[in-house]
Amino acid sequence: MSTDTFRATGHLLGYARVSTSDQVVQLQHDARTAAGCYRIFADTASGEFESHPELNKLLDQIRPGDTLVVWRLDRLGRSIRHLINHMNALQQRGIEFKSLQENIDTSYSGGTLVFNIFVSLAEFERELSHSY
Repeated sequence: MSTDTFRATGHLLGYARVSTSDQVVQLQHDARTAAGCYRIFADTASGEFESHPELNKLLDQIRPGDTLVVWRLDRLGRSIRHLINHMNALQQRGIEFKSLQENIDTSYSGGTLVFNIFVSLAEFERELSHSY
């Protein structure tokens, strides 16, 4: 069986985050519901320094074979390092990752490649901005 035909067999668990209470999580919620998420966890918090209790609950409940679904990469973490740390931790636990807006799905080898390309480009851009 090709790795591109592999699909996670577990549940899809969604995570949503908005930065302020003025923002509405409904668009993110609707997208994950349409994607087939079994359960959705949502935080209202800044991406960088505040705690994310609902993300912590999700990470406690998600199991090997499940998939963590976000609307966009920046909903999971603002910094590239933070995203990479999350992705490595998920991979070590046998959990897949899916970002709906960027069309990333790590249950396919192509999805993992796309994620790594995004990471590389973002780090390159960061390095360029620090060199001027």
